Amino acid sequence: MKTIKTEKRGLYIGSAIGLTLFTLVGLLPGSFLGGVAGLSIAGMLFGLPLDNALMPRIIVGASMVLGVMISALIFTAGAGLIGWMIGHAWGVIKSKKIEGATLEAK
Repeated sequence: MKTIKTEKRGLYIGSAIGLTLFTLVGLLPGSFLGGVAGLSIAGMLFGLPLDNALMPRIIVGASMVLGVMISALIFTAGAGLIGWMIGHAWGVIKSKKIEGATLEAK
């Protein structure tokens, strides 16, 4: 039961670190890459150079939001997974130490 608490704690700490890293490092590149993808999609659909029409702007804006969301997912889920793995390993090591100490005491 202790291992599950340690895993959850590691997951939460890792997700918080991933969210912090996303706000510091991943927000602007996610928006930039999404915008570039949106410009290329709108360029393929409507031809280049793009006009000041509403539809190309919606496509570019939606792809920017999608790029930011994908970046946030990668940073948060990746760091959360790493935190969960560290928490699991820490819980297993801790339970083995307690188990070993109990065996030595008997």
